[in-house]
Amino acid sequence: MSEVQSAISTLLSSYAKDTPKSLKLIDGYMVYVLLTGIIQFVYVCIAGTFPNNAFLAGFISTVAAFVLAANLRIQTNPKNASQFPTTSPERAFADFIACNVVVHFAVANFLG
Repeated sequence: MSEVQSAISTLLSSYAKDTPKSLKLIDGYMVYVLLTGIIQFVYVCIAGTFPNNAFLAGFISTVAAFVLAANLRIQTNPKNASQFPTTSPERAFADFIACNVVVHFAVANFLG
């Protein structure tokens, strides 16, 4: 048990020390979106799926937002700069915004 605690402690201290603030901000957003999806799923399990389109639209929205944020994190990570030589962090953010707009238009259309 102490080995697990030591590993978690090392992970957290390394994350706090070595991760840039911009990536921490993206990570915070990803945690928020993940928790929102979990809350929606638990609510549907408890209350039922009567407005099925509303649940599907909300859940698809959270999954898509999480995937797009993961893509943004990968592209803006300085350690991955060699894999994305033509993509600046600003371009990655613009792609993230544009894709989120398209996804949310599709989600709004799905709602009816």
